Amino acid sequence: MSKTVVMDHPLIQHKIGLIRRKETGSRDFRALIGEIAMYMCYEATRDLKLQDVEIETPICRTTAKELSGKKLAVVPILRAGIGMVDGMLAMIPAAKVGHIGLYRDPVTLNPVEYYCKLPADVAEREVFVVDPMLATGGSSSAAVQMLKDKGARNIRFMCVIAAPEGVSRMQKEHPDVDLYIGALDDHLNEHGYIVPGLGDAGDRIFGTR
Repeated sequence: MSKTVVMDHPLIQHKIGLIRRKETGSRDFRALIGEIAMYMCYEATRDLKLQDVEIETPICRTTAKELSGKKLAVVPILRAGIGMVDGMLAMIPAAKVGHIGLYRDPVTLNPVEYYCKLPADVAEREVFVVDPMLATGGSSSAAVQMLKDKGARNIRFMCVIAAPEGVSRMQKEHPDVDLYIGALDDHLNEHGYIVPGLGDAGDRIFGTR
């Protein structure tokens, strides 16, 4: 059964507080998103399996630990998810990176696909889907479904801020996907934005309007 983890690490909470502030500029916002992703990756990989391996230190032979089982992949949802990739790769540099392009129709709020490029062996990998915001859950659910359609079966979803509506939708539509959330906010407003949230993550990462 999947799990939903809301991060309570003080450094994560502190940096989320910084990116919420409207006066935080794009340069600092980008850096902070990457740092938050790195700390969240540390927490989200806590249960990865290890195996024993015989090695030789400068002193003697010994038994060490290394990751076992499936290889890893990071798949950001474009475009805001790109802001989390470098932080993830700082922790798991051998991971492959795919991209899923979705945008939210401003009228229907439904996701529209425009790009999908994944590692050829995605079905054999533990996949971390990343997006700073989980609002309605439409784009996140669609991205996960796209991965499943490509054969992926071991999927985790990571976001910095989530609304209860998006969490509920992900739990309902993808009960086999673990959710890792930096902060769980109060609700969505009539425009589908998370409250209190931080505005449009993509615009704030890239300095657009």
